Amino acid sequence: MSKDGFTAIITGSASGLGAAAAMLLAKQGARLVVNYASSKKEAEETADRCRSAGGEIVVVQGDVSRDADCKAIVAAAAPWGRLDALINNAGTTKHVDHGNLDGLSTDDFQRIYAVNAIGPYQMVRAARALLEAGAKHAGRASSVVNVSSIAGVSGIGSSVAYVGSKGALNAMTLALARGLAPLIRVNAVCPGYIDTPWFTKGRGADQAARIRDHVAKGSALKLASTAEDVAEVVCFLAGPQSRNMTGEIVRVDAGAHL
Repeated sequence: MSKDGFTAIITGSASGLGAAAAMLLAKQGARLVVNYASSKKEAEETADRCRSAGGEIVVVQGDVSRDADCKAIVAAAAPWGRLDALINNAGTTKHVDHGNLDGLSTDDFQRIYAVNAIGPYQMVRAARALLEAGAKHAGRASSVVNVSSIAGVSGIGSSVAYVGSKGALNAMTLALARGLAPLIRVNAVCPGYIDTPWFTKGRGADQAARIRDHVAKGSALKLASTAEDVAEVVCFLAGPQSRNMTGEIVRVDAGAHL
């Protein structure tokens, strides 16, 4: 990637992994749509940092569970005439022990699936024409990167609904990779634990620290992954370096699955 106008949308990029991916691409001169649902202050701060790093940034509010919002997010990239990458990073969950079957309601399932599975589908549908234009411009397939989770592979995670939504996203990645080739590649990244404020917000500072230590001790590499660690893989799949990869479900968990 260089300053020749690499263009991308990153949903849910106000903070955490999405913000880390935005910064990596901005340092390479990319033009980016930074999206947020409710964290406007964090999104603007991320955008400012990305601009300082050399990126051209547009900030757009939108909830990917709403099809109209997905179209509005993509419309922000329309002046560029194309997209080289769509990174579906927006996600949500509810922290409920897997054995507590009364802890999740129908509304919980519908909300989590709406953001984590339906949202990426709607974003791909809205962005398809720009992604195909990007492929024709570059002479290689454009890229969709779905940020999934190890939860969708091994059945662990914050709740049963979250596990199910990420399993659905992984399966959908395969279907879309077949359906959108050869102009669009579709891959998924499945992080394990990521050391971000997301865990602290969901579990509290003390429990988040215990989880961090437990994860590091339990991984083959004795590491707790940072957002930047995983963003490197996301950006690899988004960029031309991975031009011969599609339909891959890539685990990034410091070897915890071993």
